[in-house]
Amino acid sequence: MKNENILGLRTVVYMVTDLNKAKDWYTKAFGTQPYFDEAFYVGFNIGGYELGLLPEEKAKEGKSEGAISYWGVEDINSVFNKMISLGAKTHEKPTNVGGELMVASLIDPWGNMIGLIYNPSFKLSNS
Repeated sequence: MKNENILGLRTVVYMVTDLNKAKDWYTKAFGTQPYFDEAFYVGFNIGGYELGLLPEEKAKEGKSEGAISYWGVEDINSVFNKMISLGAKTHEKPTNVGGELMVASLIDPWGNMIGLIYNPSFKLSNS
């Protein structure tokens, strides 16, 4: 049974205390410039999905231990190491979780969790 109302993941939003520094960090980490850049929101197009940055006045405690959204990558070790070199902290090193499937997670300089996944079996549905 197909759900006509749920279209799938569209946007992942990270809360940051310094929007300009975060914009610079994410531009370097994901290798792309934002397509939307305002004082109230910065949006990046990452492979057809939105990565959004929202300013917050004060960082919330424990926000990184909630749900993890995983960004698909071709070379998980390379992307992981790049983000570490930019100041992210290791949450989970690249780990094989069965077959060719690899996952990793990091914490950005603002306490947000970034998940990375290499999954050669996953294909986007056009329906």
